Amino acid sequence: MERLRIAVAGASGLIGSALVRSLTADGHEVVRLVRRAASGPGEVRWDPQGQYVDAAGLTGCAAVVNLAGAGIGDRRWTPSYKRLLRDSRVLGTAALAEAVASLPEPPRVFVSGSAIGFYGDTGDRVVDEQAPPGDGFLPSLCVEWEEAAAPAQEAGVRTVFARTGLVVARGGGAWGRLFPLFRAGLGGRLGDGRQYWSYIALHDEVAALRYLVENDTLSGPVNLTAPEPLTNREITAAMARVLRRPAPFPVPAPVLRAVLGELAGDVLGSQRVVPRRLLESGFRFAFAGIDEAIRAA
Repeated sequence: MERLRIAVAGASGLIGSALVRSLTADGHEVVRLVRRAASGPGEVRWDPQGQYVDAAGLTGCAAVVNLAGAGIGDRRWTPSYKRLLRDSRVLGTAALAEAVASLPEPPRVFVSGSAIGFYGDTGDRVVDEQAPPGDGFLPSLCVEWEEAAAPAQEAGVRTVFARTGLVVARGGGAWGRLFPLFRAGLGGRLGDGRQYWSYIALHDEVAALRYLVENDTLSGPVNLTAPEPLTNREITAAMARVLRRPAPFPVPAPVLRAVLGELAGDVLGSQRVVPRRLLESGFRFAFAGIDEAIRAA
């Protein structure tokens, strides 16, 4: 990959910080979007909810990668937090897409974050990028999130929607909460454990994002998940096996609903999502199996 100037929104998050480390290690020039005054040429000021981007700071960028957004599982989904989840994604994406479209020489590619929440609860049905959106808050959020990138698409910029699954990492996300529980011997399946989880190792997530920047044949939605989704029961067994701890404490569905509220519906829901477009384009996973992904984390 040639050395490029690449702008990253959400550079301080779990995935964004790992992506920045990877790009910097390979000699790329990374421009971070920050919510305060920029402190040098490596930063660009933006205000996602105010829909402001210092577009001049994106000049010369070959790619813009948008990973910004409030954490889906960080808090109960109160009306105000649902509004924050939406605004932090939809308004920020629209502002970035408009800034990209306004440049005299736009970047080659706009990689915009999305999620497999787009598909809703798929049960045992295997779905790929051709599947329609599901029903509920997360699917409707993902639809709006992706639609907000329209200005970049209309300006002729190759636009890719990275529909990310559950990232296996110690430092955050769902697995950031699971690791301490399982290490303490307090892990267990969630609900009946039959729901499918479509996961991806953090290493493969970063590699896939870089692949989307490099591969000019890919545009539109691309699922970032390991090739073989597993049930929560199978993942629970893998966590116990790899960490060498018992997993004797299943969490009943009513308890999850009492603790998590509306979010419990997505924890207990099933998403059997496969990365058809990544695989068909030649991408290779380094940690495709769940044991390997857990060990890597």
